[in-house]
Amino acid sequence: MIRLLAVLLLPVMAALANELPNKKYLDLDHIKVMVAASEAKAKELNVSVTICVVDESGNLLFLEKGESATLNTIQFAQKKARHAAFYGSPSKDGADTVKNGHTEAMAFPEFFPNQGGLPIKVDGQLVGGISASGAKSEIDEAIAQAGLDALLKK
Repeated sequence: MIRLLAVLLLPVMAALANELPNKKYLDLDHIKVMVAASEAKAKELNVSVTICVVDESGNLLFLEKGESATLNTIQFAQKKARHAAFYGSPSKDGADTVKNGHTEAMAFPEFFPNQGGLPIKVDGQLVGGISASGAKSEIDEAIAQAGLDALLKK
């Protein structure tokens, strides 16, 4: 009886499994592509920065401090990347929110009002955040953007 039930349920279970959504994620090869492009952009701009990559929940996947980047960039890069991943928007949006007088946003979890972090979206699906910290904010964002562009071209 149990065997018959299992045989009858097998096609139903297989059909349901085919309907499960496919979740995209960042693997080491993709992270290396982003980091290499971000490092190249930092070198081109002659700046030393900390580069950070997090998953969609803000968990640290990669962190690299540039040789002459200051120690505080380690925390700033993580906060920028986490903001981007957590909210699915650039950390610059956080800075703009505060500039527009909405200081209450500072109490939001993982909120960080400083430009330089970008969400990583693949086929419309948020998979993480990338950031740079150590140069002017717009340069940090350009470095992160170089990494994101490299990923999306791969």
